[in-house]
Amino acid sequence: MRHHHPTETDYGTPARVSEREVSLTIDGVAVCVPEGTSLMRAAAEAGVGVPKLCATDSLEPFGSCRLCLVEVEGRKGFPASCTTPAEAGMVVRTQTPKLQQLRKGVMELYISDHPLDCLTCSANGDCELQDMAGVTGLRNVRYGVGAAAGAHHCDAKKDESNPYFSYDPSKCIVCNRCVRACEETQGTFALTISGRGFDSRVSPGQDQPFMDSECVSCGACVQACPTATLQEKSVIELGQAEHSVVTTCAYCGVGCGFKAEMKGNTVVRMVPWKDGKANEGHSCVKGRFAWGYATHKDRITKPMIRASITDPWREVGWDEAIAYAASEFKRIQARHGKDAVGGITSSRCTNEETYLVQKLVRAAFGTNNVDTCARVCHSPTGYGLGQTYGTSAGTQTFKSVEQADVILVIGANPTDAHPVFASRMKKRLREGAKLIVIDPRRIELVDSPHIRAEHHLALKPGTNVAVITAMAHVIVTEGLVDEGFVAERCDPRSFADWRAFVAKPENSPEAFETVTGVPAGALRAAARLYATGGNSAIYYGLGVTEHAQGSTMVIGIANLAMACGMVGREGVGVNPLRGQNNVQGSCDMGSFPHELPGYRHISDTTVRSQFEAAWGVTLDPEPGLRIPNMFDAALSGSFKGLYCQGEDIVQSDPNTQHVAAALSAMECIVVQDIFLNETAKYAHVLLPGSSFLEKDGTFTNAERRISRVRQVMPPLAGLADWEVTVRLSNALGYPMHYTHPEQVMQEIAALTPSFAGVSYEKIERLGSVQWPCNAGTDEAGTALMHAQGFVRGKGRFFNTQYVASDEKVTRKFPLLLTTGRILSQYNVGAQTRRTPNSRWHEEDRLEIHPHDAQERGIADGDWVGIESRAGQTVLRADVSERMQPGVVYTTFHFPESGANVITTDSSDWATNCPEYKVTAVQVSKVMQRSDWQGGYEAFNREQLALLAQGRADEAAVTR
Repeated sequence: MRHHHPTETDYGTPARVSEREVSLTIDGVAVCVPEGTSLMRAAAEAGVGVPKLCATDSLEPFGSCRLCLVEVEGRKGFPASCTTPAEAGMVVRTQTPKLQQLRKGVMELYISDHPLDCLTCSANGDCELQDMAGVTGLRNVRYGVGAAAGAHHCDAKKDESNPYFSYDPSKCIVCNRCVRACEETQGTFALTISGRGFDSRVSPGQDQPFMDSECVSCGACVQACPTATLQEKSVIELGQAEHSVVTTCAYCGVGCGFKAEMKGNTVVRMVPWKDGKANEGHSCVKGRFAWGYATHKDRITKPMIRASITDPWREVGWDEAIAYAASEFKRIQARHGKDAVGGITSSRCTNEETYLVQKLVRAAFGTNNVDTCARVCHSPTGYGLGQTYGTSAGTQTFKSVEQADVILVIGANPTDAHPVFASRMKKRLREGAKLIVIDPRRIELVDSPHIRAEHHLALKPGTNVAVITAMAHVIVTEGLVDEGFVAERCDPRSFADWRAFVAKPENSPEAFETVTGVPAGALRAAARLYATGGNSAIYYGLGVTEHAQGSTMVIGIANLAMACGMVGREGVGVNPLRGQNNVQGSCDMGSFPHELPGYRHISDTTVRSQFEAAWGVTLDPEPGLRIPNMFDAALSGSFKGLYCQGEDIVQSDPNTQHVAAALSAMECIVVQDIFLNETAKYAHVLLPGSSFLEKDGTFTNAERRISRVRQVMPPLAGLADWEVTVRLSNALGYPMHYTHPEQVMQEIAALTPSFAGVSYEKIERLGSVQWPCNAGTDEAGTALMHAQGFVRGKGRFFNTQYVASDEKVTRKFPLLLTTGRILSQYNVGAQTRRTPNSRWHEEDRLEIHPHDAQERGIADGDWVGIESRAGQTVLRADVSERMQPGVVYTTFHFPESGANVITTDSSDWATNCPEYKVTAVQVSKVMQRSDWQGGYEAFNREQLALLAQGRADEAAVTR
């Protein structure tokens, strides 16, 4: 079904919030608006349009275009309606002969220095300048146009350097909207106005091309531009869209709402949705522009099978591929037992698809051997917050940060990994909130335009728990505990034990200073600021969870927030920044081997009986294998078959050689994905996946917000992912009869208390909902968790004893490696590497401090070998003071880099989440690639050749 989304109203200036209202009259219409509302917005809300060019409701009023002039009874002159606040008793006129004359005169000046190529202009049909010329009744230009008018800019040269949009200064009206969007919305300050008077023009940086400037290609300037000055190249090529469909981004856990603007089944552009609660009309380079992978030539569009990974692929029909996969799983189970197979759900697929995969594993396979990529990222969040608060998710909405007075960022790099939320956070910091950063690396937030962290605690990797425990020591010993909150909301016995524990001298900042590398005075100051600075909010990422003590650290964060009373109201809370678009949803849907949907343990007889009755099967009460257990069992010979949907475990999981050996030991691997990824190269059945543009369903973001994903084009392979899982289940002998994902959500809601009130109809009506959503919550669910009390009843404290990581520096491995992401690439890079985003980041590099580089004779750009006890790889060096001495850093977006060849099997004690963030390594200058990279290149060439041979054979048969 095609969804024609209505045009959004631009009210000209932002909405104001005030308890007081003012009443006035505009063009004879009585209007009542909140105090502080502009006359322009007041008129728009009354249905009265005022001409404008420099004004838009996503930006603060500027008052430069002089088109929005109005008359106010009893006042001289013609004030700009965008900058004039409504006052009680005002009588305003927006249309008079004098105003018409003034506006027409202004438009003449604009048009005299603007090319009149409207019929061939890419903005034709979507140009505010064109619209305003019509609104003002402009019919001729007395001064002439371009050269006929004298000095002009109509022959200014375009800047085509950015791969996604062009900059045509000849069409610029210097309205400043792009500059203001870069400052107010994005917070990068990459654009300015260079020159003065008539020579004024928008300039990226110091009159640089866009690609050489600090522009991050978020698209805010393009979105704000009222003309064709800044225009998507896709629009230039394809023309204006003819309909739009609201959907949800498939990149990070922010979950931005977008309007997919379409011509037929072709995406013209992705426009951030103003009503999207997570992003409110903003976007980043990935969601805004990097969607071309969906139609990339590398897409797998036909099912393929082979008996061995050394055989060429054979393209087959869906029925044959599904039947072959099912027969192989049945054969394995008949010979090796039901627990010899398992499945991995996807954090990039929808809730409905993830639910079906875990249901297939439990009901059709008859085992609980199911896991998800959250195992290797935020499984400690689920454990830690579940133990302390009673639920496995963040406490706030993203918007809550706007009421924070102190923001504590731990082990996260929001500007690169969650950029839209980072822009919201930076705006609050520019307004005066204080920032504390706990990170080994000097991330952008530490010191960027108009933002500087009050404290940067540059701890040694692996010492998170020591730092959080030392902060708790300060809170307790200096009398900073919120005694009233703790007495009312928390378990007294566990608090008393915790208080005594953290107060011990061995837990003081001074005692831990040599361990953490953080000066005791700085740590004490940061702890005091967190406890006494007003509303304090914690945001953390994988730098918290991907440690041997990841669960302990999450518990330590939860302890700190409870002790200071920073839970249960706006502007505070504990907020995990989830890495993938539906990693929260994949956990919610029961993807862990010990939990059914809604985080209910498989051993609970009452819960299990509900699912048994609904599914018509008997479920195993014992938890199944986690992903690392599956690998170990494969190598020991007891785990033989795997169904892997939408995850690239070979590239993303630690100790790549161990993972590859485990997959090589299996007899049947079924991979369902959109590309021949690294895992698919070890597969025996390759089932084509579908991108987010080709399916219906829902995603759940890091705020627990459930948003719709809507199909805008048919699946390239003919089936959406959920349909493939249904067919496989049917072939295995367990019938599934769904005909639409909505039916799957209805089943989820019927079986999962926290989802009981979730429905497509409600999401359609409200835009999104947040779980818990049931009869006991607001209709739209729960925006703020633990407002009246913790889910578990009383908040529970746990002691957080620091235990040093097994990954210790030695003479052989004297440096510590930590890993992360970069803005332009995403996760394993399968999507973003197939877009022009690689123009910004075309390879993974190793960041190394100048001191460590000098000691090793390494210069910027040199090839360096990185060796750990797990393996060795080679990258180019990026000599940078972002790193502290003794610590090196890399990303993992390119498979040939082999970043996870050197990460080890060390993992979190509670969840087996790998310790990606702490690996002891040595770095040395080298002249050639590593042995592993040589082997990878040969294996990759072989697998691509087998794919090409299989396709060629099929083409020859069909000719």
